Amino acid sequence: ELVVEAVVENLDVKHAVFSKIEAIVSEETILASNTSSLSITSIAAGCDRPERVVGLHFFNPAPVMPLVEIIPAVQTRMDLPSELVELMRSWGKAPVIAKDTPGFIVNRVARPFYGEALRILDEGIADVPSIDAAMRSSGFRMGPFQLTDLIGHDVNYAVTESVFKAFYYDPRFMPSITQLKLVEAGWLGRKSGRGFYNYDEAIVDKEITNDLQTSISERIIAMLINEAADAVYYGIASAKDVDTAMLKGVNYPKGLLVWAEEWGLEKVVSIIDALRDTYGETRYRCSPLLRKLANEGGKFH
Repeated sequence: ELVVEAVVENLDVKHAVFSKIEAIVSEETILASNTSSLSITSIAAGCDRPERVVGLHFFNPAPVMPLVEIIPAVQTRMDLPSELVELMRSWGKAPVIAKDTPGFIVNRVARPFYGEALRILDEGIADVPSIDAAMRSSGFRMGPFQLTDLIGHDVNYAVTESVFKAFYYDPRFMPSITQLKLVEAGWLGRKSGRGFYNYDEAIVDKEITNDLQTSISERIIAMLINEAADAVYYGIASAKDVDTAMLKGVNYPKGLLVWAEEWGLEKVVSIIDALRDTYGETRYRCSPLLRKLANEGGKFH
């Protein structure tokens, strides 16, 4: 038996719900949380039998999106994740196993898609339509500003802020004041009629030069690859699961680590090192694993 909880993202509420569930289910029942932002270990700590508690993060819309992140807590019994992998496959899902760390796989690795785009905008390198056009030309279904308008800036900003705090204010996850101002103005995106775009007006695709398209897309993709490499380096997930998560959870055109190997790892390292040299910020530190593999001629897959 399996029970999946999907209530509001509040730890106290989840503890209360799990307490009620535990009172009525058998001792063998698996208790799963669909949380996207809370610690599975903290949720399990409020249960009488924490060893049967696990994260089971579905992606919206759940009937359509194949990805499921399986997140064992510190207390979860060792064989439970593999059992759930088989169960999710029998449901036609694409399961991946992620360590219980902020953002799990997708909400951590995807941060540069938004964050680096906002940084490029804030620096005046390109405007919103140009950045979106550059990323669509690279194979993404939507540009970062189209996507945040669709998600809602209240939601997207809150996730970014949550990950930033959870990683002890690592500058790689720093929120953007530009996006905060949209939230403060109530310009939340499509649902409010205005965000980065004004949906009362016709939105026209912008044509950009090849040089601008390349400089924007390579910067953002390199930072995405760097985050994916660090997820592997820190044992968040395997290279295979990281690529599966980004393909099946957010519809990236390629697995990021496959993309890195197609480019050549040396190219990715050189882009990140050039950003570090330009800005002198730890935001642009290269993943040790990415650098090691580049130096040794190794691969992620």
